[in-house]
Amino acid sequence: MKLKCAYCQKENDISSKVSFRDECLFCRRDLHNCKNCAFYDVKSYNECKEPAADRVVDKEKNNYCEFYQSGSGGQQQSTADKAKAAAEALFKKSNS
Repeated sequence: MKLKCAYCQKENDISSKVSFRDECLFCRRDLHNCKNCAFYDVKSYNECKEPAADRVVDKEKNNYCEFYQSGSGGQQQSTADKAKAAAEALFKKSNS
């Protein structure tokens, strides 16, 4: 299984479930944290889509949340941010 780190955006090979103490092989940041979780959503209450999860104050450090599921490895972009990025890519000047 591969998990993209929310911080350096590099993929880590994970043999099984991400443990509480796993770190990114490249930047050494914690992997079992809110920003690497599938339930992480900046627009949700407590920034988590799992309603039964306990509140986690520091979203960037490892935690003991039992609901953790390996996610996309990064903060979710809003629709406006995605549209802006697409427009910038479309009109980006080439340096050739």
